Amino acid sequence: MKRRSLDYKSAIKPVWCAGCGNYGVLTAVQRSLVGLEIPPENVVTVSGIGCSGRLSHYLNTYSLHGTHGRAVPTSVGVKAARPDLTVLTVGGDGDGLGIGGGHIPHAARKNADITYFLIDNRVYGLTKGQASPTTQRGETTKTSPYGAYEDTLSAVPIFLAYDVSFIARGNSADIAELETIVTAAIRHRGMSIVHVLTRCRTFGHQDLLSEKAAFKPLPSGHDRRDKLAALALSYSTEPVYTGIFYQVNKPTLEERLQADISKAESDTGGRPTPVEDLLKSFV
Repeated sequence: MKRRSLDYKSAIKPVWCAGCGNYGVLTAVQRSLVGLEIPPENVVTVSGIGCSGRLSHYLNTYSLHGTHGRAVPTSVGVKAARPDLTVLTVGGDGDGLGIGGGHIPHAARKNADITYFLIDNRVYGLTKGQASPTTQRGETTKTSPYGAYEDTLSAVPIFLAYDVSFIARGNSADIAELETIVTAAIRHRGMSIVHVLTRCRTFGHQDLLSEKAAFKPLPSGHDRRDKLAALALSYSTEPVYTGIFYQVNKPTLEERLQADISKAESDTGGRPTPVEDLLKSFV
């Protein structure tokens, strides 16, 4: 059955501000799902707090709009329970790098086969413009009237340090490139993070359309297995590189769990152990 864009559009209409970069992310994800022809009923979208968290409402998939910073561990649980499903995770810079930042390294250690879209507009937009972990130092916000005094987190270098098995950066104003990145991320076996630079038209300090000239695709000869090269490129600001920085293959969470299950079955001769015997073993 040939899939259409309408297959992945929910009946709920987006309520983002006009010109919000989240529209570009939503379009790229929908187009990617059309190209991959994944049945909507085989996709689960888990989102966190903030404007980006609403993206799960607008995709015609099974979805959960979770609590602040908990989208990643929830997604890992979904994938562990149902490895046959395609699991998408959505969060913003506050949700993913603020209160939820501690979950990313442990999901990376497990290499759960989830695709995480971390949409970064460098401000807390939903709660009316406070400084976020990626707000540029010196920018004035509701919580930094004299300029943000904290250092700025650099997302891609952090993910490289965690050894996430697929790391990419996109720009919400370039939907065609973002669609290509999203498709590669979903196809990747293991944890994928797509760091999407976007803009908040209401409270943000940047306009990615006017800054489009600052973005440049990664050099054509870049070796995605070379973490040190990826690290150097990820810190570049003139230009800001987009594309797939790092990609390696290693066992996924599902494969690791299945290996343990097979060992347990071998130890018991393939016979199920009664619950009563398990309880007695702890006495």
